[in-house]
Amino acid sequence: MATKAKTTAKAAAKPAAKAPTRKAAVKPAAKAPTKTAAAAPVAKPLKDTFNKSSLLAHLVAETQLEAKTVKTVLAQLENTIVSALHKKGAGEFTLPGLLKVTAVQVPATKKRFGKNPFTGQDQWFAAKPASVKVKVRPLKKLKDAAA
Repeated sequence: MATKAKTTAKAAAKPAAKAPTRKAAVKPAAKAPTKTAAAAPVAKPLKDTFNKSSLLAHLVAETQLEAKTVKTVLAQLENTIVSALHKKGAGEFTLPGLLKVTAVQVPATKKRFGKNPFTGQDQWFAAKPASVKVKVRPLKKLKDAAA
C-alpha cells in the first residue's frame, strides 16, 4: 500500500511542476456552471401537501410560467406515464432520479386447500385470476430527501 501512495504522490507532483499548457488554461473556463446547474436550486422542505390545483399554483409560482403552460406539461407527463404502462407499452416509466413505475404481471392462482394462519383451521382458498400490479420504486434523490 505504501508503494501505491508514493506513486500517486509522484503523479500528483509532476503535473503541478509543469507549466500550465494552453489546454489546462481552457479547462477551468469550460467547467463554468451550466444552465441546468443554475436552473436546479437546492430543494427546500415543504410543509404543505398538494392536491391538483395547489400543485399547479405552486409550480406556477416557482417556475414563473403561465398556468396554462404548466397545466399542459402536467397533462403530458400524465399521458406519458399512462402510455408507458399500457399493456402494449414498455411496461415501465422512470422519472430520472426520483422514481420508477413498473407494471408487474401477477399470474393466476388455483383453488387450494390450506391452513388459515389466523385461526389455524384447514380451509379452501379461492382461485384468483391473473392481474397486473403497478409498483412505484423510489430512486436515489427521493431516498436521500426522505432520509
